[in-house]
Amino acid sequence: MSIARFSPFELLLLKSRSQVDTAALLLLAWVLVHRQHVSEGQRRRRLAQVTAQFRHGHELGPVMSIAHSQDLQAIQLAAEVVRKECGKERSLSVIHQAITVATDDGELSLANHYILRFLADLLSVAPTTLNTLFKELTGTPLTSPEDPSRDTYWQTHDPDYHARKARDAAAAEQQQQEANARAEQQQREKEQRHHQKQQKQQEKQRRQEEARQAREQAQQRQQEQERQREQAEREQQRSRQQDSQQQRSSYQEERRNNHSRQQRASPPPPDRTTRALSILGLNPGATRIEVRHAYRRMAQLHHPDRYYSESEQQVALASARFQRIKNAYDYLMQTY
Repeated sequence: MSIARFSPFELLLLKSRSQVDTAALLLLAWVLVHRQHVSEGQRRRRLAQVTAQFRHGHELGPVMSIAHSQDLQAIQLAAEVVRKECGKERSLSVIHQAITVATDDGELSLANHYILRFLADLLSVAPTTLNTLFKELTGTPLTSPEDPSRDTYWQTHDPDYHARKARDAAAAEQQQQEANARAEQQQREKEQRHHQKQQKQQEKQRRQEEARQAREQAQQRQQEQERQREQAEREQQRSRQQDSQQQRSSYQEERRNNHSRQQRASPPPPDRTTRALSILGLNPGATRIEVRHAYRRMAQLHHPDRYYSESEQQVALASARFQRIKNAYDYLMQTY
């Protein structure tokens, strides 16, 4: 199976000596990358200290890269590995270590507020248990995280927020007004150019229309003359066609009459009737009833479906015999 079908974290789990330790390592690294005012080197050193007893057997760099990429699928997979393989005690141990690395400097970042709750939910740790662990480790209760979507948050963390927001709004409005003025000026210039262009086009169209009307009048006179000439020619041709059609009709009628007289005067040759009767196995003078019975008997005997298991040549011969029987029967029914 190709390794391209696995994610970076899944490949890391496959290479790890202890998948549980690798999963816990990623969860702790996720907390560390959201620590504020901490360098990357400090994060790696702190992660190495906390996980010194882990048996994962690989470098910390790939884990930190996955944590920086905010791969929530990898985070969820890591939590599922810890919860499935270690049970409640190891899950509590991971939460304990996560609180420790999140509050080393005594301050819990806003992101880690939510991450600790998210990890507790993934590892099936109750909110009350999380609050108890947090208070035991830090000496302070785990308060509700601040909401950056509220003005009170920015008033506390950025007093100049509203003034800066008002200045930005005023600058944006000024830019919008200037843009609107430029757009209006461009629109007026565009409309003026369009009006001038329309006037030129109308003048050009007027001259073209006059020339077109003059050409049409000349064409109409010429067409009228041609129509009159063509009409006279059609009248002559129609007269000739009528005469020719009458002659053909008379000739065809005479041929049909001659053909009918010949058919009545020339009865079918008696040898064809004899051959048809012999095909059905009858002698001359057989009645219609005998012909019908003989046909049914011969049709059943020589029907091609009786030879479906034979060779193609035999089936073809049977089909030919059956066709001769049917033709003889049809002929006898017409002449009898």
